[in-house]
Amino acid sequence: MNIPNRIVFLSAPESLRGRIFSRHSTVEEEDCSHHHHDDDADFSIDPAIPIPVELPPGESALDLENLSWEMILAGMIRVVASAALRPAELDEEDIDYYRRFVLTVKPGIMGEFTEAAILKARNGDYNLALEIMAALEGIFPHAPEVVLNRALILEKRAEALEQAGREKEAEVQNTQAREAYRKLLSWNPPFPDAFFNAGFFYMKQRNFDKARECFFAYIPQADDSEKKNRAAFFLQEIENRGLDDEIFREAYDFIRMGETEQGLLKVKDFLQRHSDVWNGWFILGWALRKLGRWEDGAAAFRKALELGGDNSDTRNELAICLMEQKNYAAARKELEAALREEPENMKIISNLGVLAMRKGDNDEAAAFFRTVLELEPEDPIALQGLASLE
Repeated sequence: MNIPNRIVFLSAPESLRGRIFSRHSTVEEEDCSHHHHDDDADFSIDPAIPIPVELPPGESALDLENLSWEMILAGMIRVVASAALRPAELDEEDIDYYRRFVLTVKPGIMGEFTEAAILKARNGDYNLALEIMAALEGIFPHAPEVVLNRALILEKRAEALEQAGREKEAEVQNTQAREAYRKLLSWNPPFPDAFFNAGFFYMKQRNFDKARECFFAYIPQADDSEKKNRAAFFLQEIENRGLDDEIFREAYDFIRMGETEQGLLKVKDFLQRHSDVWNGWFILGWALRKLGRWEDGAAAFRKALELGGDNSDTRNELAICLMEQKNYAAARKELEAALREEPENMKIISNLGVLAMRKGDNDEAAAFFRTVLELEPEDPIALQGLASLE
């Protein structure tokens, strides 16, 4: 029986039939060539259930003489992780059998795979990190910490895409993270860390009403005093600043969806009631910048900085307005300050390239664009900038 992704199913080999695994046996301690029995056994091979095997790269057929634990475990993990790889004749009992098989011969898989996924995400290999988390979700369908780790990886990927100026792709990742948090927040029994991390996710999305709900739900069930204090601090910030005001959220959504004039009206309404909230001035500046009102936009971003919004996003947006006003020295100062805060933010590096090009410093512009392309080979601004310099 053959199905995609280099998975083949075979009957349990003679060397495995009737085999019983001890609770503590591992792949490293066993091989496929001899029988092992133990009085403290908890898992035995069922010859009626076919064994999935993943073919090694470059091979199109299975050579039974080369059958290894690695191939069996890889096959089982892939089938458990993806319903698309399961033949119709497999039922949920068979899938659970594969889960028990994997956990019996590789009991430390949760820690090992989680560590590997986090390392891959840290190195920017988000596809492989998410593939590993999908495998863990298949093996541990009732483990909320696995879903939470997937959500955190999706967030990091969205952040990287936003920094690369790929907002539409970032939104896809954020939507998937949002779905993961939605699943976690309805978990029974409740999973406290989900509420804590979801609170920060919604804050980044500027959905402060939802963030407030999450922090409020987290505090009574918190078992970490430091995290409890952080949640209480941000809950108070949201409430004191009126960030959970529905009009703030509407303003942000209108601008994000391209209805900038509508968003501008909403944010002005918000600022009439909360004139000391830097987030409101940032949204105002963002709307004005999108409308090409550079001077007014710069004034709004400066107000945001003055009220506590001193971050790379505010400075980068202010720099764009200054650049359009041909105030190149001030724009450079803001971009350099933003870059000190986020040294690998590709939007900032790209803007430094654009600024250098505007000033006629073509060599410097090319150097900035090449730096961006080392981090993100498909970055459209850097590719276009380099092409225009040639």
